[in-house]
Amino acid sequence: MTQISEVRDTTRFPRRFREAEERGRRIARGIFLFADIGREIDEPLMERVGQALLERDELGAALAEAMRLPAGDPGRVTHAQIGRALLAAPDVPRELPPALRELLDQATAVPDWVDWDRIERGAAAYRYLGRNAGDVLTLLSLIGGYRFGGPPDLLVRTGGLTGGTTLRRLGETTKWTNAVTRAGGLWPGAEGWRLTVHVRAMHALVNARFEPRWDTARWGLPVNQADQAATLGLFDGTVIVGCLGLGVRLTRVQRDDLMHLWRYVGWLMGVSPQWLTDDENVRHRWNYHILLAAAGQTQAGRDLARQTLNAQAERDFGHGGGALQRLHQRYERARQASLLSVFVGRDGMRDLGLRRRLPWALLLALAGNTARYRVLGALPGGRERLESRGTAVQERLLATMFPDSPAAVGQLPEAVREGGG
Repeated sequence: MTQISEVRDTTRFPRRFREAEERGRRIARGIFLFADIGREIDEPLMERVGQALLERDELGAALAEAMRLPAGDPGRVTHAQIGRALLAAPDVPRELPPALRELLDQATAVPDWVDWDRIERGAAAYRYLGRNAGDVLTLLSLIGGYRFGGPPDLLVRTGGLTGGTTLRRLGETTKWTNAVTRAGGLWPGAEGWRLTVHVRAMHALVNARFEPRWDTARWGLPVNQADQAATLGLFDGTVIVGCLGLGVRLTRVQRDDLMHLWRYVGWLMGVSPQWLTDDENVRHRWNYHILLAAAGQTQAGRDLARQTLNAQAERDFGHGGGALQRLHQRYERARQASLLSVFVGRDGMRDLGLRRRLPWALLLALAGNTARYRVLGALPGGRERLESRGTAVQERLLATMFPDSPAAVGQLPEAVREGGG
């Protein structure tokens, strides 16, 4: 008989691995309402999660290393070169430094499994979700993810989603999400494709900058494959589950196509192929095990949750600076706090240091989504109208996050050479 100590040997992995397993099991209960997966633990899969905490995007790491080379080195990569190369895609100039050329060669080589019809249908399905997608991503995916130590602690160290930058950072993520889900957005060289590769480079630079002084024994690498897989799961499987919970009607084909879309996005982001899937139940099963492997709550997550929720009251809803604007901002914060209370429950709100609210926003969402998706959407041409309406809603919501400047994605951080700050 196998001993428990042998089955659950966590000493080879960072200390965060399985440190709050029972808590993760409780949080995972919501998955089983919508996913046809078993509750048994797959120990080889858990081992894969633990090992992935110590793995990185190697092509991205090579690019970051090349950006740290001294001026004049033929292998050195600059911000300007990355920008010009992305604009030139899908034609990758041969004279590029090797690290940049290799990453772009991989990013422009479309895998054999990509089905462009499914990609486009998946993008249409995301647009069809309208505001619901943004609510789930902000509340269940982003703030809900702050219940686990590691990534939130890195965000605090980098200055992302903190202080006065919170709303802009949220807007940058929304800008990227909108770009990859627009018609043709993921074709090599299109805006969504360019922004995805840009974000990949950004992650690689963050990893290289913080790894020398990061507590890897505690958290794993700053940007690691386990957290990358977890993040991808927040955009595909979690969005599907959250929108179903809000009363959105999604067909099996729409769900499968959404998964296929995000599988390709994950490929472009440098997520290891072992964590890419367009099978929704496989993703939910992986998410379940990632939750079991996750760390407990940290203060960084509490701080980020409060700042992210408060940022909703800073959005510009186009009413000027008067009372109507302030009323709309207060309403939006209250609405999102109410939905967040539903998504993470009493224990989650307590862990995040937030006051639990009554679920009135869920009732409004269910009523509105029932009318839209189960009545109007069932009429001839209904789905197309919902896709068009959803696109307009998503673009309006993006505009509220950039009141003073055009919507954009953040600049690449500066590369820091060995011994630098």
